[in-house]
Amino acid sequence: MINQLLTSQEGPVMDGNCCQPRVVIVSPTRELTIQIFEQAKKFAHNSIVKAVVAYGGASVSYQRNHVLAGCHILVATPGRLNDFVTRGHLSFASVQYFVLDEADRMLDMGFLPTVEQMLGHATMPATGERQTLMFSATFPEEIQHLAGKFLLNYVFVAVGIVGSASTDVEQVFYQVPGKEKIRKLKGMLSENGGERTVVFVEQKRTADFLGSFLSENGMKSTSIHGDRLQREREQALWDFKKGICNVLVATGVAARGLDIEGIEHVINFDLPKSKDEYVHRIGRTGRVGNKGKATSFFDSSSDSALAPALAVILKQAGQEVPDWFGDMSSQSSYHDSNSFGGTDIRGGEFGKAQVAEEADEEW
Repeated sequence: MINQLLTSQEGPVMDGNCCQPRVVIVSPTRELTIQIFEQAKKFAHNSIVKAVVAYGGASVSYQRNHVLAGCHILVATPGRLNDFVTRGHLSFASVQYFVLDEADRMLDMGFLPTVEQMLGHATMPATGERQTLMFSATFPEEIQHLAGKFLLNYVFVAVGIVGSASTDVEQVFYQVPGKEKIRKLKGMLSENGGERTVVFVEQKRTADFLGSFLSENGMKSTSIHGDRLQREREQALWDFKKGICNVLVATGVAARGLDIEGIEHVINFDLPKSKDEYVHRIGRTGRVGNKGKATSFFDSSSDSALAPALAVILKQAGQEVPDWFGDMSSQSSYHDSNSFGGTDIRGGEFGKAQVAEEADEEW
């Protein structure tokens, strides 16, 4: 997209009252939106291409002024994007590319009506006059129906088994009753020293407690969740990225899409309720050809329902299923990637998803 913008050599379209970006990228969370924006700036460095970011929890007037100054690329969360369009600060009239990142997360968070509203907006170019791209680790039918509604003869590309875990991540499970989790976590982090680790929990108060508890016990830790002020969330991620803290305790807000270099270990202090969320969490490690480790504390009183799906994920990754999963895993109804939305629902002339081979990347 940036290459196409550079080839055209056209400046931003704006009149001081309304901005008309050529590329609109929508992502579900503030952290992911900021991350995409930072990468866009890097790729467009020392060029005419200008990127702007807009997300909730930050000053509306500050972001509005940047948008009205004009941009080629706008990266935004659904709520702030909708707000600027409603206020008349933004028009889709010049959009050449409309990108949805983490489309399944949009579905989970209830953003699809807003996305549909944007795609159906009066200023949005017709389907055949723009390119629309959707990216996601899973593609449930709802997302594919959305694609069929707003994309023209779209191409469905699946890399590997959609919804499966990376084979570069070693998955380890321990049976740990709820009351024993803190002691187990403390011992594990003490043994691993300065290993860069993300600890996932289900509740915000647990994130706050563990962040404080670990820090008080000599482990440089920080925490992040949805109730934190935006500046606090950004500071926590900054401290973790820069190595000021080597342990990040997080709820699901940080699970999707974030790409933090050098995460060696992911610990599920609390297992999530869905297999998709589990795959996303452990996907924070073992990236770009590096090896990673994911450790999960399995509490049979609350996690048994997830065992069958976990068994399938382990088998697909070529890893051993714990014996103590027992009969729970044998009752699994998840036989293939279809359970993750891994096939093209159109079938017929479109056939199966186009399988793409991942080329070796240079870094």
